[in-house]
Amino acid sequence: MAIPPEIFLLPAKSDATLQQQIQQVVAEAIVSGRCAPGEKMPSSRRLAEHLGVSRITVTLGYTELVANEYLVSRDRSGYFVADTAPTRPVFADQAEDSRGGVDWDRKLTRRTLQRDDILRPPNWSDYRFPFIYGQSDPDLFDHGNWRNCALRAVGRRDFDSLAQDHYQNDDPMLVEFILRQILPRRGIRAHPDEILITMGGQNALWMIAQLLLSEGQKAIVENPCFPGLRRIFDQMRYVATSVDVDGDGLPPDRIPPDADLVFTTPSHHAPTNVTMPLERRLQMLDRALQDDFLIVEDDYEFEMSFLNPPAPALKSLDRAGSVIYLGSFSKSIFPGLRLGYVVGAKPLIQEMRKLRTVVLRHPPSHIQRTTAYFLSLGHYDSQLARMARVYGKRRAIMEGCIREFGLTPAGRDMHGGSSFWMKAPPGVDTTQLALDLRRNSVLIEPGNAFFAHRAPDKAHYRIAYSSINANLIRDGMALLAEAIRQAPRA
Repeated sequence: MAIPPEIFLLPAKSDATLQQQIQQVVAEAIVSGRCAPGEKMPSSRRLAEHLGVSRITVTLGYTELVANEYLVSRDRSGYFVADTAPTRPVFADQAEDSRGGVDWDRKLTRRTLQRDDILRPPNWSDYRFPFIYGQSDPDLFDHGNWRNCALRAVGRRDFDSLAQDHYQNDDPMLVEFILRQILPRRGIRAHPDEILITMGGQNALWMIAQLLLSEGQKAIVENPCFPGLRRIFDQMRYVATSVDVDGDGLPPDRIPPDADLVFTTPSHHAPTNVTMPLERRLQMLDRALQDDFLIVEDDYEFEMSFLNPPAPALKSLDRAGSVIYLGSFSKSIFPGLRLGYVVGAKPLIQEMRKLRTVVLRHPPSHIQRTTAYFLSLGHYDSQLARMARVYGKRRAIMEGCIREFGLTPAGRDMHGGSSFWMKAPPGVDTTQLALDLRRNSVLIEPGNAFFAHRAPDKAHYRIAYSSINANLIRDGMALLAEAIRQAPRA
């Protein structure tokens, strides 16, 4: 007797193709034991009628399941669950231990500390007006060429190399492109042994902190700054020294003379977006040489310099080797890629490579090779040009709305970026404002998470335009302005 088609239901919401969905639901039914080895599957016609899909879609799904040994095909008899199909192990029920369970409160001797993160719901894409930073607009991404690059990366020509464990090594094609194309745009020259591929900027910052900071050493961070950096220090039980930024970024004359490591974002300060002028960059390098400290330059979003040409990277001006340079493809390709790179002195890169090997060996080879093809075939530059055009238009609309609705910018943007740093009227709590705005499907980011604990802030907030359609910006900004007018004052 055949398995009834009614036991198979397609998911209500899925990004997979219909053929893939059919494969998934049939495989799950087999693995879970609802379909036993030897049982006959519904005919392709009956299952197609039940699911409301074409018969060829079901046939193609069945064929793929045969190739993966979930099903077998018997001439003129149809498809059957294979005797060799994978199943989940079944364990006998065990009586609850009368001595009680594990006391995890006692076992977890080093918990992950949680400081306030940027207030952002996981389902942000369901909101109509998502003025949030760091998320991509799928309409701007070159899906077709990325897919072609991914297929090329796993093709026969590349697969033998990518299937191997490369231990400490990175993809030579990706490293070569960064050396020859990406770094020269920032005025940086380096050798292959001075570059390490990372799982994004956060991974790079963590490794640098682990290798260069120990008890008694002093790290300087900007205030406000990227919250992820402070979370790294929290987990290390390390207290960094915060230095308030001004209208030109981190002031070199406020850096203590006993500093060992200085973290800075000179191209687009996080989160104010101000750009450090050339004179200050040179002063920073002079101080590093004078007081013997290292500088970690996080050069995120330098590609989004569409208002003015990007300022030279600190690393390009460094003649003493004091600067460790961080770059990322998360904002320019897509956030989920989680791929970045570090440029530094050879001894540092060697140690970072060893540390990375302890945790993850190297970022996945096929992701590195796909990215290398996407960059080298010109798709990356085309996407950057497209993003610059669209972001420029969205920015102009948002600037007009800020003036029209009387909102107050708090940062002085010089080169672009994809967000505005704003300040609410005195007495308005932007954390509560952000929660209230959700009722009207508006998302903003309150600024408190960016500040040091010693200087809590309720006045600032960030609004971004990377993931909101230009046609929706004005309506969303009008709702924001109205919510600010109605917000209670402390």
